Amino acid sequence: MSEAVSLNSRKSAILSIARNGNIPKNESLTNSSSYFGVNSFNDKVMREKLPKEVYKKLRDTIRKGSKLDMSIADSVAHAMKEWAIEKGVTHFTHWFQPLTGLTAEKHDAFLEIDEGGIVVERFGANQLVQGEPDASSFPSGGRRSTFEARGYTMWDASSPAFIMDNPKGGILCIPSVFISYNGDALDKKTPLLRSMEAIKNSGLRILKLFGNDSATRVVTTIGTEQEYFLIDRSFFSLRPDLQITGRTLFGAQPPKGQQLEDHYFGSIKERVLAFMQDSETELYKLGIPAKTRHNEVAPHQYEIAPIYAEANIGADRNQLIMEVLKRVAYRNGLSLLLHEKPFAGINGSGKHNNWSLEDSDGNNLLDPGKTPEENLQFLVFLGAILRAVYKYGDLLRASVATAGNDHRLGANEAPPAIMSVFLGERLNNILDDIKEGKRIKAAEDFVIDLGLSNLPLIMRDNTDRNRTSPFAFTGSKFEFRAIGSSASVSLSNTVLNGAVAESLNLIADDIEQLSKKEPDFPVAVLKVLRKYIIETETIRFEGNNYDQAWEKEAVKRGLPNIKRSGYALDSLVAEKNKNMLINQKIFNEAEITSSYHTKLEQYVKTLEIEADTINNMIRTKIIPAAIAYQKQLLDTVNGLTNLKGQISEDILKTELAWLNEFNTTLNNVKTSNDTLMQNVKKGLSIKNLSEQAKYFADDIVGHIEKVRENVDLLENITSDDLWPLPKYSEMLFIL
Repeated sequence: MSEAVSLNSRKSAILSIARNGNIPKNESLTNSSSYFGVNSFNDKVMREKLPKEVYKKLRDTIRKGSKLDMSIADSVAHAMKEWAIEKGVTHFTHWFQPLTGLTAEKHDAFLEIDEGGIVVERFGANQLVQGEPDASSFPSGGRRSTFEARGYTMWDASSPAFIMDNPKGGILCIPSVFISYNGDALDKKTPLLRSMEAIKNSGLRILKLFGNDSATRVVTTIGTEQEYFLIDRSFFSLRPDLQITGRTLFGAQPPKGQQLEDHYFGSIKERVLAFMQDSETELYKLGIPAKTRHNEVAPHQYEIAPIYAEANIGADRNQLIMEVLKRVAYRNGLSLLLHEKPFAGINGSGKHNNWSLEDSDGNNLLDPGKTPEENLQFLVFLGAILRAVYKYGDLLRASVATAGNDHRLGANEAPPAIMSVFLGERLNNILDDIKEGKRIKAAEDFVIDLGLSNLPLIMRDNTDRNRTSPFAFTGSKFEFRAIGSSASVSLSNTVLNGAVAESLNLIADDIEQLSKKEPDFPVAVLKVLRKYIIETETIRFEGNNYDQAWEKEAVKRGLPNIKRSGYALDSLVAEKNKNMLINQKIFNEAEITSSYHTKLEQYVKTLEIEADTINNMIRTKIIPAAIAYQKQLLDTVNGLTNLKGQISEDILKTELAWLNEFNTTLNNVKTSNDTLMQNVKKGLSIKNLSEQAKYFADDIVGHIEKVRENVDLLENITSDDLWPLPKYSEMLFIL
């Protein structure tokens, strides 16, 4: 019976996909500008719905970062409610981002009953500005007990409210921060907003030194490239490991993976394109400007990228992109995989975080212009960024540390765990000249002449793109490539903002002090820059970060290379890192400790869940299938033995060899699985969370891979008809 079930399950899944050849006609509106932002309470809607004075005050809050004037909150709440009700909305929620890294929401109805028993729809200032979800069950790093339930959400007015459509009516979502009863941050957004305040203050100091008194803000902007996999939902439903852990814990390599490199930027399959177009329609309605889509390197791997936005809005958008992609995939009979390494042996997925700085006048402060060597202001910001990565590379590594991301950091699709900066030949030469005290000459624009009469000349960028670098300058921004595909981008940007803010302040201090002795301002700036260029020289690397020689070189340079998150997370509470985050008013000490403990718990629990899933799948799926095939082999051997004298001895020996190989492999599966579970039990008995995480990094990760190795060998020698799990050759090539 079990044989028939496993056989029919896989076959029926494949047949159902084969029959799903007709792609429904895309019903998206063709003119995206006609519906862009219709579900976003954006500037256009606010101008239409709010009284003029209320609109101006709210706009100042959003654009200038000023405090919300509570006198306008009632007017804003009323307008927001009326707008939402017009669109069939019945409930509202404060939409926030707890330390889970996901989003959270508690729905409340507009419906109320007044004293006369009359049903009315109300939404006032208090409901808009503040909510009170139960805080006891969210991660807090041990700061909250179950009986301490109170927590508060507060509206982040700088991020537009939006309506999330549902089959039975939409939900008005109000982007919010999440804090404890004592005012400590319990979320990802609050520290991010604080770090943006730190950047604003330090950035304005630098601009004023250069004579810019018109700018009122300096903001960080991000554009986040999101990678993901798609598989048919029929396959997903037959893989408990994908359902529970997000990745395949077993799976033998297919004959073809990505060796031919024929998927990258290839023609997009119709079914996938329909999904992409449906997703973009939903995102456009939310006011999220999805700009780019394409095939990624691995089979069934794809990427979507929006236009950049201010960091907190960009972080919100990325969370929404992940949520929308999941929903639309489900509606299209697909499953979206956001794990950093859902399939072994092929590229995993990351989230390339394009980070830059902009002033209130719209000037990109990382745009070097045509002659960056003459742009001292740009070089000052560049020097601050170099110091930030040099001084806090370990903290940046910790900010991307998860069990899932450990699978891809250092592989051929991701930068290594060593934090370094790629600037490109031209900028490197400029910094070297400053270091040597040489005169900097303006360079001619770099032009590529293709030598073809019918093609134009191409202006070459100031830098090439180094896809192996974790932190690469790409012309007017830095691309931080180490963030995992399933992660929130908030923590990494929080750390980066704080480190750069501190560095800008130190450089400003030095320039101000030296300017008292050196009347020539450019000379003073260059002298200060020289100090930081020399200090940070070891962080600059222009070569192939995948090369083993770089690991050896990095050791000589004193750069940390922390490959496992169980160890990397300790950098969150290193004294120098804590001091920076506290001095920049981004975290208090309790919040840092809380984040540290939360991430340690998530690391250990993730690996524990993987081990338990492995154990369950082996006992309930793998071994029963293997025993069924073992019986077939044994029956064959017994049958041949009964024919002894009538058949060749070689034939019997061959069958016995097959059986012995199979029995040995099956025994190895059981033995390695038993060892894994014993080690997990031992690890869970360790009371110190940091030591427990290190034990799991050392003794659980490797054993998980050992069990996988044995199961994958078993898959390759078990009858295909009996194997109970969809295979790589099916999941990665049938859609």
